[in-house]
Amino acid sequence: MKIISGGQTGADQAALDAAIALNIPYGGWLPKGRKTENGPLAQRYALRELHSVRYRDRTEKNILTADGTLIFSFGPLTGGSALTEALAIRHDRPFLHTDFELVDRMQAAVLVENWLRAMQVATVNVAGPRASSEPRIYAAVFSLLTEIHWPKQ
Repeated sequence: MKIISGGQTGADQAALDAAIALNIPYGGWLPKGRKTENGPLAQRYALRELHSVRYRDRTEKNILTADGTLIFSFGPLTGGSALTEALAIRHDRPFLHTDFELVDRMQAAVLVENWLRAMQVATVNVAGPRASSEPRIYAAVFSLLTEIHWPKQ
C-alpha cells in the first residue's frame, strides 16, 4: 500500500501526514518549486517535483501514477477537486468521491475500505480542497485515513 498526493494544504497534506503516522509508504508529484498555497512544501515530505509549475499537471500525473484516487469534500466538488474528478474520468481511472456532508465518518470509512479492496488499489492518490477553501478538510481526511483498516497487499 502506498499513499500519494500533490502536497497542497488541506486534504493532500492530511494524506501525507496520515501515511507518515501509519508508517505507510507515501509520495507523489508536486509542481516545480514545491508550490503550495502557503509557499514551498516542507522538504520533510518526500515528493517529486515536476518541471511544470501548473497544479493541473501535478494533478494529472498523480491520477495516472495511482491505481485509484480518493477525493474528499464537504459539499459538491469545486476547483482543483472538480478537475481531479474530470481528469480521472477522462483517463478512465477509478476514483471515489466522499462528501463528508452526506456521509458520517463511520459510513465514509466503510465506503473507502470497500472501494480500496474492490478496486485492488495498491497506490492511492488522495485529493480534495486546499485548507483556505475548506478549513475542516485536513482534520476530516487525517482522521478517516488513520482510522480505516488498510488492505493488506
